[in-house]
Amino acid sequence: MRKAISAPSATAVGPYSHAVESGGDVYCSGQTPLDPSTGALVVGGIEAQTHQCLDNLFAVLAAAGLGPDHVVKVNVFLTDMGAFVEMNAAYASRFSEPYPARTTIGVASLPLGADVEIELVARGA
Repeated sequence: MRKAISAPSATAVGPYSHAVESGGDVYCSGQTPLDPSTGALVVGGIEAQTHQCLDNLFAVLAAAGLGPDHVVKVNVFLTDMGAFVEMNAAYASRFSEPYPARTTIGVASLPLGADVEIELVARGA
């Protein structure tokens, strides 16, 4: 059995759920750095975009009654692997040890011209 989860401050730019809960795990769809108040990509470089992606994802987790400490796996997609250090610094400031498992993948492009997209899996309490 699966249950869709949505958060008012996250944006879906296609026919998908913000997250799906199944068997105690929450699978969050990728979030791009859209500012929920304007619907536009945030400005300020990869660090600001990484923070916005995580803000959007943490809003989805909150709608599921979870937080960053419940995250077990993260996938980060970057259009420029040269931005890895800056993305990594922003990412590290949002999680605590033990950090979730993570994969970072370089991609040719992302929806809406974003420089980063992040998806994650969290384990319910």
